[in-house]
Amino acid sequence: MADGPLLHSRKRRSQISIIAEVLEVAERGAYKTRIMYKTSLSHLLVNHYLSLLLNRNLLEAFKASEKTTYKTTEKGQRYLRGYREIMNLLKEEKINNPREANLLHLIECGTRVVIAR
Repeated sequence: MADGPLLHSRKRRSQISIIAEVLEVAERGAYKTRIMYKTSLSHLLVNHYLSLLLNRNLLEAFKASEKTTYKTTEKGQRYLRGYREIMNLLKEEKINNPREANLLHLIECGTRVVIAR
């Protein structure tokens, strides 16, 4: 997948959205460098997320000669489908209920929301 719909914003991202971006880049297989550049993650962070996703079976690694290719697993595909569905629901809610737009934007960005009562 070239530049998918998840790779659009470089503002402060939540761990959930970073995971989705990594999985999207690796859908058809990708080297670590491609994942790093497409997700705008540092070497340290890309290593952290690759390790996390491999340990949770959301990604698989294939070693060919000296290069490792990372590919999204079926479990990772399910994560992506769920993530995309939630993001679409949030976008629909913004359109249908403009008063909630700011709160939904905070949720999309992974910002902790505390509502005072």
